[in-house]
Amino acid sequence: MSDRGLFEPDVLITDQLVAARRRRAALSNEKRLMLAVLENALDDYRKYIVADDRIGRELFAEAVEWIACPSNEGVFSFENISETLDINPEYLRRGIAAWHRRLLDAPRRPTETPATESPALARAAG
Repeated sequence: MSDRGLFEPDVLITDQLVAARRRRAALSNEKRLMLAVLENALDDYRKYIVADDRIGRELFAEAVEWIACPSNEGVFSFENISETLDINPEYLRRGIAAWHRRLLDAPRRPTETPATESPALARAAG
């Protein structure tokens, strides 16, 4: 049995972030700021993935663009932050993508009954 099949990617992402948070006390101020930037982007990605308002969609799009950017130019690029914090950026991207696919594939429960399926309309239609 392969060790690779034992863990779900999002669990490993969480484990990596927990480990990074534990190291926070020993981190320099610059690394603490980098970790905060990474956590903020991941929080925005998770919170706004299904946003239906303009601001939420914009925050999600910004997080997606930042995470997807392959450039390591700039101190606060996703690549540079990940590597500085000893997190493999490609592994993190794959985990985020896998989590995203599972979320979109999950069955959704309707939040409200569409007007065409309301009991009153069904009775009226006979």
